Amino acid sequence: MAAPHIWLVAEGFKVSVERCTERILDDEDYNGTGVNMVSHGTWQNAPADAYILGLKERPENDLLPLSHNHIMFAHCYKQQAGWKDVLSCFDAGNGTLLDLEFLVDDRGRRVAAFGYHAGYAGSVVGLDVWCHKIVEGMIKKFGRLPRVIAMGALGRCGSGATDFFRPAGILEENITKWDIAETKVGGPFKEILEHDIFVNCIYLSSPIPPFVTKEICGVAGRVWSVLVDVSCDVTNLHNPVPVYYGATTFVDPILRVEYSDAASLDVVAIDHLPSLLPREASEAFCKDLLPSPLELNRANFTVWIRAKQLFKEKIAESKK
Repeated sequence: MAAPHIWLVAEGFKVSVERCTERILDDEDYNGTGVNMVSHGTWQNAPADAYILGLKERPENDLLPLSHNHIMFAHCYKQQAGWKDVLSCFDAGNGTLLDLEFLVDDRGRRVAAFGYHAGYAGSVVGLDVWCHKIVEGMIKKFGRLPRVIAMGALGRCGSGATDFFRPAGILEENITKWDIAETKVGGPFKEILEHDIFVNCIYLSSPIPPFVTKEICGVAGRVWSVLVDVSCDVTNLHNPVPVYYGATTFVDPILRVEYSDAASLDVVAIDHLPSLLPREASEAFCKDLLPSPLELNRANFTVWIRAKQLFKEKIAESKK
């Protein structure tokens, strides 16, 4: 499959790519593809009718008005911290947010997501953390492989998580897969405490009882010692794992939560896990996303109609 920008150019789109020294694709990789290479940050001077395709949200202190149509992950539709400030930038500049997290097809399924590679990478880091805890004597060496539980195991993210553990040598019988059927009765679930590593892969858009609480984390005899919160939705009011606060990074991946002298929990809460597999994740995401940008000029393409309507609803909600 040709790179997405080549397809866009072939369909008559004028594509500009900002120069960057930190992405997996080098500037030279765009040579001969028909795109226009421009300086970093020049999107602000793009024509008024241009679509600005980015990835993550802008810096927290950048609250300048936005006048373009922006396609990116803004992390503000679920009332995360600072969500009203983010939306106010679009409202002030008469711009539009077409949030990548909420681009859905006619069945309500996301058209593209980084979930698989996020789950895979999260499990890599989680198993590494568990092994280091044994080496450092923080948990008893049981003479066995860890037991792991993946929440949301039937989704993209959960599939990625469990797909790593098997080739890593974890026996199938040591991998517990939970999804809606297992959680519909409502948490918290003490069964999670019987596993060494808990990987949370749930994409949550409405409130549910938490899977775990601080109270059950401190119970005697629990095995659970590593939480990999792939969803990393810690500022969401309906966070299903409200046992920590704050994000971690690849440089400093662990947040240690102490519950007692004998009970601690190492939390991995990296909100950009797919960048551990940058090329694989980028290629997979672009392949799934590509059909939608190709339809940007179609007034009746429902993916964009729904995205624009949702933006209007969230703007109204932010003003209440």
